[in-house]
Amino acid sequence: MNLPHGISGSLRISVVILLLGLGTSAIAANQPCSGRKGGVAGCDGDTFLCNDGSISASKKSCSAVLGRRNEARPQSLLKQVDGCQCGSGNYCVGPRGGVYCLTPGGSKSYKRK
Repeated sequence: MNLPHGISGSLRISVVILLLGLGTSAIAANQPCSGRKGGVAGCDGDTFLCNDGSISASKKSCSAVLGRRNEARPQSLLKQVDGCQCGSGNYCVGPRGGVYCLTPGGSKSYKRK
């Protein structure tokens, strides 16, 4: 199909802009511990430990993504709050069955089911 030179050039520019827009949206996708969590501090087994002390809700495996298989620890579920700080490998169980750990600020960070 022969289009006038101006339309052909405009079409090419539109396609380039569209492709650039699609490429940047893939780069801007959320990562584990993104935003206010401050990035990944390390792994707590397969769970991402964030720089703010909480755990990420990511479904990805931290040990697989970061290649840190030696950081996996046995995770025990505790009924009491003592010993379930985030990063310790221990998690508490809430009254409705939610599994969480305590951040350094004292708030609960729940694991995704």
